[in-house]
Amino acid sequence: MNQATVTPLASWQNYYVIVGSAAGALTGLQFVVLTLVAQIKQASSMREIRAFGSPTVVHFCTALLISALMAAPWQSPANFGILLGLGGVAGVIYSLGTVWHAWKAAYNPDVLDWIFYAALPLAAHLALVAASILLWRNSGWALSIIAADSLTFVLLGVHNSWDTVTYLALQNSGQTAKE
Repeated sequence: MNQATVTPLASWQNYYVIVGSAAGALTGLQFVVLTLVAQIKQASSMREIRAFGSPTVVHFCTALLISALMAAPWQSPANFGILLGLGGVAGVIYSLGTVWHAWKAAYNPDVLDWIFYAALPLAAHLALVAASILLWRNSGWALSIIAADSLTFVLLGVHNSWDTVTYLALQNSGQTAKE
């Protein structure tokens, strides 16, 4: 393959193999977290699971989907901009639903919870929409934004999984988290 036929996406191939593999593995780990949740005797509502558990799986799956789209053999980066944009719009809608469930949950989220479970995911989905627009405009920034965005979803998922396990461990032991 000569240099003229290499698309700008080719240089990102290894990055997305790493991020996608991590997202896939961490999605499985989140199911372990949910199994721990089920074993805790403390009752939690579906609204709390929708606000704090399900979005973590969505974050990992979003990173996995972005990685799969970015690693696919597209003829032009602009060709898959529509898919990324639609995914971003769907993510914005999902994030707003998550905010609704968190607002109505029995658990009262603190400022950091609102940042990690609502604000940052919403911003990451909006960034995905913006990056898809930049792809159509052939902006060099689009690929960097998408790369940062995919890693953001993985890191949000890791944070939120850890937050859930820590919260449940402290609740199960009768301790309270020190702020």
